[in-house]
Amino acid sequence: MRAALLQMTSGDDPEANLRTVCQMLAEAKIQGAEFALTPEVTNCVSFSRTHQARVLQSEADDIVLRGTRKAAQELGIWVLLGSIAVKSAAPETRFANRSVLISADGVVVATYDKTHMFDVTVSDTETYRESAGYAPGDRAVVAKMMSAKIGLSICYDIRFAYLYRKLAQAGAHILTAPAAFSPTTGPAHWEPLLRARAIETGSFVLAPAQTGDHPVSRGRPRRTYGHSMVVSPWGEVLLDAGRDPGVYTVDLDLSTVNEARRKIPALTHDRDITGPQ
Repeated sequence: MRAALLQMTSGDDPEANLRTVCQMLAEAKIQGAEFALTPEVTNCVSFSRTHQARVLQSEADDIVLRGTRKAAQELGIWVLLGSIAVKSAAPETRFANRSVLISADGVVVATYDKTHMFDVTVSDTETYRESAGYAPGDRAVVAKMMSAKIGLSICYDIRFAYLYRKLAQAGAHILTAPAAFSPTTGPAHWEPLLRARAIETGSFVLAPAQTGDHPVSRGRPRRTYGHSMVVSPWGEVLLDAGRDPGVYTVDLDLSTVNEARRKIPALTHDRDITGPQ
């Protein structure tokens, strides 16, 4: 399977972001990709809740989702919208950070809402309170895609190993981790976390990322780390996209999943333990 990771610098204008997605999907198809993945918050990168309230829509009305479904069907390519920010159903007033898997027929096959909220103080000048604007999900998701099963996650989820163990034990061969990772934590944590999740589960990890300085019309600016990455089931880094936006392809041999799990069948070695007290 040839996968394409779309490394983007999304802004806060969904229409402009959709144009970029469609251009990149067309390039991914030219490069022979059967599966293309976009980063977290593909449709709108913004810290301004006021701006988000004005431009974001429900899943049914989101123009980036609608346009991506159309492009997937026209190109005959599977697409993971790494995530889109969408309005939730009432009475929830916060947004949802939602990953959407789209078939080559343009059909939404599965959705997953980010479980773990990025509520952190990275430094005196860099603070995030994702839960103030986004409602956390509570459901793990594995979906069938061609000959593979895909386990869905988003960005900060990567720090919670139990989620990926559940996904792999439910049959996932590929774990997706689209991100808009902080440039402060990225150099220290991004690659080790991705490699750890791959090694622990014997799975491919595909992590398309936002990168660079994001164009915003309102609110404080945003910068992200980039380095979209693909890690093999043995923990090898097959792709590191660096900092530049673009379409990056890699060939996945799914037989290596079974090979890694046969050599080290850790997914079958769980034990019930007691304590600590």
